[in-house]
Amino acid sequence: MKYDVIIKNARIPQGDDTMLTNILVKDEKIAGFLQDLEGIEYGREIDAEGNLTIPGCFDSHTHFMDPGFTHRENFLTGTSSAAAGGITTIMDMPCCSKPSVRSIPELESKLNAIKDKAIIDFAFWGGVTGEDVRNDNLEHVKAQADYGVCAFKVYMTPSVPTYERVTDPEMLEAFRAVAKTGLPVGIHAENYAMCDYYVKKFQKEGRLDGPAWAEARLELAEKAAIQLGISFAEETGARLHIVHMSTGIGAKLVGEAKKKGLDVTSETCPHYLTLNYQDAMTEHKQYAKIAPPLRTKRDNEELWEGLQNGSVDFIATDHAPYEIETEKEAEGVNIWTAFPGIPGVETMVPILVSEGYNKGRLTLSRLVEVLSTSAAKQYGLYPKKGAMHIGSDADFTIIDLNKEWTIDQKKTYSMAKYNPLHGIQLKGKPVKTVVRGTLVYDDKEGIVGKEGFGQFVKRQNIQKLDRVIKY
Repeated sequence: MKYDVIIKNARIPQGDDTMLTNILVKDEKIAGFLQDLEGIEYGREIDAEGNLTIPGCFDSHTHFMDPGFTHRENFLTGTSSAAAGGITTIMDMPCCSKPSVRSIPELESKLNAIKDKAIIDFAFWGGVTGEDVRNDNLEHVKAQADYGVCAFKVYMTPSVPTYERVTDPEMLEAFRAVAKTGLPVGIHAENYAMCDYYVKKFQKEGRLDGPAWAEARLELAEKAAIQLGISFAEETGARLHIVHMSTGIGAKLVGEAKKKGLDVTSETCPHYLTLNYQDAMTEHKQYAKIAPPLRTKRDNEELWEGLQNGSVDFIATDHAPYEIETEKEAEGVNIWTAFPGIPGVETMVPILVSEGYNKGRLTLSRLVEVLSTSAAKQYGLYPKKGAMHIGSDADFTIIDLNKEWTIDQKKTYSMAKYNPLHGIQLKGKPVKTVVRGTLVYDDKEGIVGKEGFGQFVKRQNIQKLDRVIKY
């Protein structure tokens, strides 16, 4: 047999150890592993140069704004940025596009608009809103699930005008509908009434400082929202997923729910692991404005602990960039009126490698789980994605563990040239990104993948993560 591609000199994970090998690729799939290539016929080769080579990393929470809001980001720039960050598959949210994705026609409209732009592979979240509940449109939930979406997103606080938040009873009805599909329902967990009250209170008091945003959106607002979501999951049997969880108390609540046998999972984001609101929002103001907001140094450490013990299941970015001139820095824009969101796909993997693995917070096996495996299982894409098995897609993130560099917000493939992580020094960087056996990013050459190479990946199956809490 002649192989299409050989990934040479790849140091692959074996539990918490590694092994140097060569990876054989045929028809975009992993075809085998060989120590000795003598007598092997192959077409192209990609030299990993002895660097750590893990299953392609998966960001399951992006807002690439396409179609409809492409002045902020589009699928070409977003997936290029992801590729430069070592990500081989993303899962895009249903809300930040026009129209929002809540039915098959809307889903296909989005797919037709972006399918020829992607550099890497992509999957979709499905959508359900309060409007869908009130208009008796919940049959669209099953239709989207049958089409191949991986999960459903619900907002407890307002998002964009085309994607309404849910009231508490509307969320309960949405949970009932999604539970029938067997797929996870992801909630933006903030108590709306509490956030709305304190934002208006602080505005009336005249506060315009950056930290005011975080102090108005209380830790208690996230805690109460997670507790309600857990109660609804227990009542309906729905698989609850807490997206972009910002608090240490949230991790503890998820851990307790797992111990009770409930299907509750969570993700956090790199910024919640590394930044605290007092410092970052004082320095960067609206450029560090996100929802939920940045929290405290204690929350940083408790979320790392959550990643270690399993109460936080994996990492995602909530990549949601906005245009500086009109949405972050326009005349009259302040901390209350600026749009909340930051970019993240280009820095997710480096931060987890540098601040997690290289600093001893995460073992190698856990690093692979939180970057690649667990999200792929959660969303029914494993072992096509997130695995290094024969027959899996030949997706690889090749990482130089010793490369020292500094995050520069201007040097990014994203359209958003701002980042509250700007200036942070890291050790460890993706140097090659391989999607289905094709090199799409090289640290020396930049993006080398072709526009439109990335494919839409439908959900392959329904899987659940093991409920394991480590002590």
